[in-house]
Amino acid sequence: MVTLGINAAYHDPSAALVRDGVVLAAAEEERFTHVKHGKRPVPFSAWELPFHAIDYCLREAGIALAQVDHVAYSYDPALYRPETPLDELFRSYVLQARGQLADGAPHHLKKRFSGARADGPYRWHNVEHHLAHEASCFLAAPFEECAVLALDGRGERATTSYGVFAGGGYRRIGQVDLPHSLGLLYEEVTDYLGFLHSSDEYKVMALASYGEPAYAAEFRDILRPARGGAYKLAPARLAERFGPPRPRGGPLEPRHFDLARSLQWALEEAVMEIVGWLHAETAMENLAMAGGVALNCVMNARIRREGPFRSVWVQPAAGDAGTALGAALWIDHGEREGGRRWHMEHAYLGPSFGDEEIERFLAWSKLPYRRLENVAEDTARMLAEGRIVGWFQGRMEFGPRALGARSILASPIDPSMQARLNEIKDREDFRPVAPVVMEEHAAEWFEDAHADPFMVFVCDVRRDKEALVPAVRHVDGTARVQTVNRAQHPLCYDLLEAFRRRTGVPVLVNTSFNTRGEPIVCTPRDAVECFWTSPLDALVIGPFALEKRGAP
Repeated sequence: MVTLGINAAYHDPSAALVRDGVVLAAAEEERFTHVKHGKRPVPFSAWELPFHAIDYCLREAGIALAQVDHVAYSYDPALYRPETPLDELFRSYVLQARGQLADGAPHHLKKRFSGARADGPYRWHNVEHHLAHEASCFLAAPFEECAVLALDGRGERATTSYGVFAGGGYRRIGQVDLPHSLGLLYEEVTDYLGFLHSSDEYKVMALASYGEPAYAAEFRDILRPARGGAYKLAPARLAERFGPPRPRGGPLEPRHFDLARSLQWALEEAVMEIVGWLHAETAMENLAMAGGVALNCVMNARIRREGPFRSVWVQPAAGDAGTALGAALWIDHGEREGGRRWHMEHAYLGPSFGDEEIERFLAWSKLPYRRLENVAEDTARMLAEGRIVGWFQGRMEFGPRALGARSILASPIDPSMQARLNEIKDREDFRPVAPVVMEEHAAEWFEDAHADPFMVFVCDVRRDKEALVPAVRHVDGTARVQTVNRAQHPLCYDLLEAFRRRTGVPVLVNTSFNTRGEPIVCTPRDAVECFWTSPLDALVIGPFALEKRGAP
């Protein structure tokens, strides 16, 4: 049985393909179109399907759409009910979007793929948005049973939902509906601070480390806990409370840092209340999380450190892209006998390119390159010499984090490396860079470190190691850690081991292989273009290396 999952309702359109309970492929549309986040989350774009991502998933499985049994779409327009007054223009957009969602998506799928009919041969399923988030974690997590928490900006109605996965079945035990939304509050403050909402919330999380919760009282007034794991939001009225918003690109003032920190404080306090209630209600030892808010790795670390659950697992594509995976897994789980056959040990579910294909492109491009005798050893030497290397290896990651397949790598030993990388990527100075570490050495270098292949938690850098890895230590002493073992990514692991032998440090800086405004690179052409249009020193792509003159 083959199930195709599609997300297209809001932002980060994506596709995933599941065969008999096993995930074969998953990818975001932005990787193919170079439009970051695929599109903006406006109602009248809801009909746009991720055709390139769907194409990729079908190619990876070696099938045509006519061979798919089920299509699972991670939004159910029948559940949408506006709860607040809308002006007439917006109402017309919503009505248009509902029609497109209900009728347009199957039509556009049929028009794009030959041999497909709007009524089959596959069955079309509209899966509630938050159920898709929930399924993306409890059907991927390494738990046979768990409590489930999905924290998002918006679905059809739900913005937060929670339940229990046990005995092979799922039961939702509660939800918070619009207009009350932790995700939308974070988006509103993101926009107020001069960043792009539904895109730059992670920048606000980084900014928070520079401030103090000076506006905690104001956020207590905005965000109020309620009974049964719920909460209520009062109108934020940010300009009235805090003064004029920061213009995009304008200078950052101390009040902006404090506002970001106060928002982060309020979010953590609210979620810790929910988590405490959820544990008491379910008596579960494990917690699985998804939804865009679950990408807040500072919040996640506090849940794991201070919360009541023994184990906490966060789905790495926790944002809307992951709902394609969740919708496909949910329909597969319900339509197929035999229970779960897969859990998510890694996120390398995207496109890959063979050595011959890469070399053909390099030769066609008339670029100087050489074949490395030992990719791990030769790259470790470059990194130990202080070079910054674009790293393009194997299948691409699914989700927003570069996890050693499409990464920019550097030595963490040089204190100036964070600034150099932010300059290369044309990023704000306050943005941290993250470490990747050999799994068996993680606890030696980072406090309370667990196996975490998805970079969804922060840890404190150990005091006795701070001077050895200053580039990955954020201003608050934390680092967003990714661990790697040999089974997950053999070449990345071998590179870390080679670097450890040369320097004594089993850690590298790992940041996404892209520059400002661009998605993470996907193809050899993307990698080469990013390499030659930025001051990277070298590119290691498959077994080949390209280097620039004058590199250190």
